[in-house]
Amino acid sequence: MDLTMLGTGNATVTECYNTCFILSENSDAFLIDGGGGNYLMHQLKHAGFDWRNIHDIFVTHKHTDHLLGIIWLVRMICQAMSRGGYTGEVNLYSHEEVISIIQDTAARLLSPKETKFIGDRLHLVIINDGEIRNIINKDVTFFDIHSTKAKQFGFCMELGCGQKLTCCGDEPYNEGEKEYAENSKWLLHEAFCLHSQADLFHPYEKHHSTVKDACLVAESLRVENLLLYHTEDSNILKRKELYLDEGRKYYQGNLYVPDDLEVIKI
Repeated sequence: MDLTMLGTGNATVTECYNTCFILSENSDAFLIDGGGGNYLMHQLKHAGFDWRNIHDIFVTHKHTDHLLGIIWLVRMICQAMSRGGYTGEVNLYSHEEVISIIQDTAARLLSPKETKFIGDRLHLVIINDGEIRNIINKDVTFFDIHSTKAKQFGFCMELGCGQKLTCCGDEPYNEGEKEYAENSKWLLHEAFCLHSQADLFHPYEKHHSTVKDACLVAESLRVENLLLYHTEDSNILKRKELYLDEGRKYYQGNLYVPDDLEVIKI
């Protein structure tokens, strides 16, 4: 399975795209979040994905840097369906609040000939804490991360042979996620900035963590591979080098700080 990072930045970046990614295996693709706009379509194209072949989507929460790209994709899919240019159906998973926002926004912005496919071939699927769904032939458990900003879900994907990939969303890990994150083969965790620059970027005021924080968490949870995303972009050309240098002081496993459009073998 491949993990393709469509975007790696936080909400206000200008040198990279907002964090969103695809898990893919063979011809199956699972899109997680959509970034902040129609640049999602650019990223999909340049990552080699035809959006017409995406049939499973998950939106973690309602913040604009995760949701608005999905609105564009819903529009494109519904338009293609109305013109006979989309084969099959789509499942879009999220919690009740996000599903309601997508439904209301589509009703206000799209035409009736497009919105008629919502609920027919484009299914808005409300998921609950601890609910399991089979997506791209993998069991995926969705869980509430207990955010204090906006309701947000992460997920844990079974990879087979007792291995799992856990995504903590875009807020720091908390103990309520331990059953999913502990002993993960892969942990996807936000890292807003270097710990050495916390006074500059103020991650804690934004309910985010530093590279050091995320690495200490992964080390304590006995995670084999840690992937950091949702970062600032003030020094994008040296971000990977700087983050890896700080992170390896606190984490002994395999550390990844991907760039936009980078593909990682899972």
